[in-house]
Amino acid sequence: METLLSQLSQLSCSDLQTKLRDILLSMPTIPQINNRQFQFSEPAIQAAVLVPFLTINQEWHLLFIRRAIDHHLHSGQVAFPGGQIEPNDPDPEFTALREAQEEIGLYPQDVTPVGQLPALLTVTNYRIFPIVGIIPYPYPLKPNPLEVTRIFTIPIFWLADKKNYKIVPRSVPPPVGIIQTIYYTPYDGEELWGASAQIVHTLISLLEQETP
Repeated sequence: METLLSQLSQLSCSDLQTKLRDILLSMPTIPQINNRQFQFSEPAIQAAVLVPFLTINQEWHLLFIRRAIDHHLHSGQVAFPGGQIEPNDPDPEFTALREAQEEIGLYPQDVTPVGQLPALLTVTNYRIFPIVGIIPYPYPLKPNPLEVTRIFTIPIFWLADKKNYKIVPRSVPPPVGIIQTIYYTPYDGEELWGASAQIVHTLISLLEQETP
């Protein structure tokens, strides 16, 4: 039996689309680094992000942004394009695509959504719905300077290599307490950690599942 990760370099866009959709629909048990049983007194803020697959030189990458420096909780952090779910948004996929267009100029019709990863509750009380999609590349991406300072990609095989990240306990104020947190080695000067790294870890765990 092979894993989807081991097949990745041989997969075309259409093949990856089919296999990702199948595995996201079946949603096998995914090992978590933390049970995230903490609860806040206030309801979580609902948000959605786009987890974009793309190919560069026949190698699959994920696309990330570095958020602009402002007064937001996640200011300056490496993240996926995305944001808060608005009352009129019909579903998280709509939110992720809308935010990606606003932040990096990626038109919704140019994204092929393939499914959703499990929602993630962050230590800042956001419940994030990660929407996995495939995007064309090269693409004339345009970062919104009010929200994004850089757009970049990281190869999936690099992200999957256990030598490139560590999991360490981090102390967060109540009600969270001690939480196991993923920190990646800097890649091209960018530091991936926290909730975005957890989303990557969950995705990699799915790609490492055996496929028929």
